[in-house]
Amino acid sequence: MSLSQNKQNAIAFYKTAYDGKPRQAVEQYVGSEYIQHNPMVENGVEGFIDYFERMVKEYPDKSIEFVRAVAEGDLVALHTHQVWPGNDQYVTMDFFRFDENGKIVEHWDSIQQIPQESASGNTMY
Repeated sequence: MSLSQNKQNAIAFYKTAYDGKPRQAVEQYVGSEYIQHNPMVENGVEGFIDYFERMVKEYPDKSIEFVRAVAEGDLVALHTHQVWPGNDQYVTMDFFRFDENGKIVEHWDSIQQIPQESASGNTMY
């Protein structure tokens, strides 16, 4: 798999799950294992599916924008802007590790609520 294809697959995987189809996302984009490093989500594919099925039920009006994607070796990093109900906005950085078949096998992330003010005057994007 190419770096470009891995970036496209990482975005498609995340978008599919975020839009309420995590089982489809897993079937299409996940390899023989799924190691999860987010402490709010159980390890493995079922933990991932359960989390995203719950999120779509509890927060059906959330949205995500993929600001940038960077790939190197077997890793893809996604920088996103999420808007949740009540206009709560978050910046996230997700890292996905791909196996030799171009399938996702590991995930890390960092999430930060976007503050109302910025000392630098710059956005988080």
